[in-house]
Amino acid sequence: MRRTALATFCLTAATALALTGCQSGKDKAGSEPGKAASTPSSTPSKAKDPFPGLTGGEIADRAVEATTGASSLRMKGDVPDDESGSTITIDMALNKQGECAGTMSVGGQGKADLIKVGDTVYMKYDEAFLRAQSKGEKKSDVDAAVALLAGKWTKMSAKGEDAKDIAGFCDLDTVLGDADDVDSDALRGKTTTVDGTPAIVLRERDGKERYTLYVATEGKPYLLRVDSASTSDPGTLTFSEYDEPVPARKPSGEILDLDALGA
Repeated sequence: MRRTALATFCLTAATALALTGCQSGKDKAGSEPGKAASTPSSTPSKAKDPFPGLTGGEIADRAVEATTGASSLRMKGDVPDDESGSTITIDMALNKQGECAGTMSVGGQGKADLIKVGDTVYMKYDEAFLRAQSKGEKKSDVDAAVALLAGKWTKMSAKGEDAKDIAGFCDLDTVLGDADDVDSDALRGKTTTVDGTPAIVLRERDGKERYTLYVATEGKPYLLRVDSASTSDPGTLTFSEYDEPVPARKPSGEILDLDALGA
């Protein structure tokens, strides 16, 4: 079955998230991490026809090209995690140099932070996250892990076996690696705004699955938001802060070296 432009963005992002093993990022990836995904405004854009003469499919293809061509972006929203059966909420800024900074939670239980700078992955977990991800393990082991790790920054080599999948998620080329292989037949919809940015609504279907795409109508036609009504992969992702510096910096203070501890 042909993969639509909307399905491609949803699937590539969800696949990349699944690779992380539920790890995540820095409390500051722009504005407030963990903030709910933006809701498109009902106020229509003033532009009468932002893409004159173009079909919905042609607009979607331009959006894919512009988005995959960006050097960096911020991705926020909810995606399903098939392995845990819950929802992963992310707020992550990442670039094509493999740097990232952001936050992640699974099923709304706690929060984990992730920063990748150079060849080092830094992570910090709160107690709720550690306990939620340790269900089924011995209480004494869980208590020991919480005492050792909760609220503290840790580091690992990005080239190590335990961190390489996480490091891959921090690379924008990896996250959107297949997104430019599309042939869209999206239908044009109304104009609207997403977080104050004028946008056009596109709608696509892939078999029984339904997707809605919001594309910027001013400046480059960046993808601003994807809504998936898929029964298997429902969720919403927003994309912003294109080509802006990623706030990925080594955390200050004490950092636990998990490689040295043999963790």
